[in-house]
Amino acid sequence: MWSDGRKRAGRRYPPGMAERVSVRLSDDEIWAFLEQGHTGILTSLRRDGAPISLPIWFAVHERTVYVNGPAHTKKWARIDRDPRVSFLVEEGLAWRELQAVHLSGTAHFVDDAETIDLVGRLLDEKYAAFRTTRSAMPEAAQRNYGRGNRLIRIEPTGRTLTWNNAKLPIR
Repeated sequence: MWSDGRKRAGRRYPPGMAERVSVRLSDDEIWAFLEQGHTGILTSLRRDGAPISLPIWFAVHERTVYVNGPAHTKKWARIDRDPRVSFLVEEGLAWRELQAVHLSGTAHFVDDAETIDLVGRLLDEKYAAFRTTRSAMPEAAQRNYGRGNRLIRIEPTGRTLTWNNAKLPIR
């Protein structure tokens, strides 16, 4: 027992040490949060090593994050050159509502037709209500999105950073 006998949440803390409260998400909470997330931020590295972050739509299947997009874009060229990426999904407006999951990892291009079709269907289901029909797009945008896609899966490496401020005992 510490000299002042302090005890909180079943743990004893030395004098002057604040009680620690975890805002981390469990593994199940991480994947549930990612599955329901709407927009992710994918960061890849430029040739000079500078990071560039872009908002993207994504799908989660069997605890794997997939990102699909036009094959000719610079993000895929950057990932071809250096597959290290980070991926962030966050939500909340007020501080006590903030929660997020941040993965660092390696992007792997997916060539398996079955997986490409499956992820395509998942993306269609998830984002159908948010997409603009091709016919409503300007011709240049129609050409841009009609040139074929590439798919990556993100393999997390290292620690996944998470937080959910709603876990704090805020009055």
